[in-house]
This record gives sequence, C-alpha cells and structure tokens, in this order.
Amino acid sequence: MSNTIMKTEFKFEGQKSHYRGKVREVYNVDDKYLVMIASDRISAFDVVLPAGIPFKGQVLNQVAEKFMKATSDIVPNWIIDTPDPSVAIGHLCDPFKVEMVIRGYLSGHAWREYRDGKRIICGVTMPDGMKENDKFPEPLLTPTTKEDVGHDEDISREDILAQGLVSEEDYVQLEDYTRKLFQRGTEIASDMGLILVDTKYEFGKDVNGVITLIDEIHTPDSSRYFYKEGYQARQDADEAQKQLSKEFVRQWLIENGFQGKEGQQIPEMNEELVNSISERYIELYEQITGDTFVKSDTTDVMKRVEENIKGFLSINA
Repeated sequence: MSNTIMKTEFKFEGQKSHYRGKVREVYNVDDKYLVMIASDRISAFDVVLPAGIPFKGQVLNQVAEKFMKATSDIVPNWIIDTPDPSVAIGHLCDPFKVEMVIRGYLSGHAWREYRDGKRIICGVTMPDGMKENDKFPEPLLTPTTKEDVGHDEDISREDILAQGLVSEEDYVQLEDYTRKLFQRGTEIASDMGLILVDTKYEFGKDVNGVITLIDEIHTPDSSRYFYKEGYQARQDADEAQKQLSKEFVRQWLIENGFQGKEGQQIPEMNEELVNSISERYIELYEQITGDTFVKSDTTDVMKRVEENIKGFLSINA
C-alpha cells in the first residue's frame, strides 16, 4: 500500500494551477494542456476513503483511454497522449457544470430512491412495478450538478435550462452524445460478456467552442457493470446480480454504518479489504478490455509519474 499515489505536489514549467479532485490530480500547464493524474484514492458517497488502492489509478486511466479511442467517431475528446500508465494529458476545456448520468437499469442510487417510494428522478418518471436491477424500457437520462466540494445533486433538464447551467442548444447536443456513447458502451460491454448498467459522462468546450468529452469514460468509478451470463436467471430468482463496479465498496460501507452522512465514521479499511478492492478493479479491466492487465513498476511511482509528464511537456513545449 506504500507505493500508491495518494496525492501529488508537482511543479511543472508553465504550471498555472493544481486542482485536487476526489480521485484525480489536475494540472493546468500554460493554459494549453491539462495534465490529469489518476491517483489510487477511492471515493464513495462523495467522501474520499483513507486507504489507497494499488493500481486503481492505472486501471482507470487505461480503461478511459481505450474507450476514448473507441468513441472518438461519436464525439471529440480531450486526450492527446497517455505518457504514463496513470497519466493522461489533453486539451484544456471549459467544463459544463453538469454530469450526464444515464441509466439502463434500476440500480444503485435510482433503486434506493425507487425503494423509498419515489417514481420521479431528475424530472423523469420511472415505471411502477419494477424491482431492483430490472431493465428500464428505455435508458433514462438523470443528470446531476457537478460540485467542486460536497455532494453532486440530482437535477432535471428543466432546472438545468432554467438556471442557465447549459444553453438549450448545447444541452440537446449533450443528450444526443450521451445516448450514443451509452449505446456504444453497451455494445462493447455485451461483446465482452457484460451489461453496462449505468454510467456518467462529463463534457466541456475546447478553445474553439467545440463540445468535447472530458474526464473519464466507462471506468469502474464512473460506471456499473453486471455479468450478462445468468442475469435473467438471477432476476427471476430475486438474487443479487454479479457485478463489476464500485457498488461493492458502497455496500461494504453501508453494512458498516457509513453512507457519508454527518456524524458517521468511516470504517477501518484493513489490508485484506484494500487488496480485494484492487483485485476487483483489475478484474474489471481484464473483463471489459479483453486484455491482460500489466502492473506498472511502482518502486518509485512518484518519480516515474513526474519524469514521464516532464518528458511529454519538454517535447511539446
């Protein structure tokens, strides 16, 4: 656990700012490049947990890179290069203040709302008579606000437009991109024996005002996957679905009395739990990509990351 990336304090030539998100370390270099380091931090219920997860950042970075390439014909994306297993460098974009969440199945947050009697989420009606993990007749768009600090909040299309968070013209385009990306992700997952249950996309505008896909895509942090084989049999038998996502971490926290609410204490994460989470992330990588995961050299991971970033910036100065 000692060689995980928990935080960085690099200083690059031309560096304008350094922002630390829940999981990523983000550097603005010369108002031209965005350097994004996928740390090994893990968050749940919008809270960063205390232990780093070995190779988690590498998994996120490499899955996102693969899916960015696989969807570049649908929408432009921000990535220029991935000079390190845990680093992506791309175009600096002005992000929209909403996250485009799309759900194909009644799971996770949507299920918890549904179970509590709600039938409308983000202004969208969910059909009566469903049970957990049932497939929706059509995927539902359930956007959230994008908060720098604290919890992202559900928000309707109407409120997004009324608050001026996104123009109507841009929002129509975001909806279209979101549905097309989800369809592509669903097809790729199906080919790999998985079901893409739900996911979120983030968008921004580049220097030319072009809507661009940013951040990550179809990773275990931003998406939920079920195994396709046996899905219907498990539904018919009212059994839990076999899934690859961060949901199992949320469930462990819930079982140990933590849901990110005021006054709750984060339960202790022992080495066995941390390693099991790492193994689940690697399992998802191999399942969704079809590639064997190659663990990077973490002997001096911070030096490796810094040198690889500096190498890119020196060539592209």
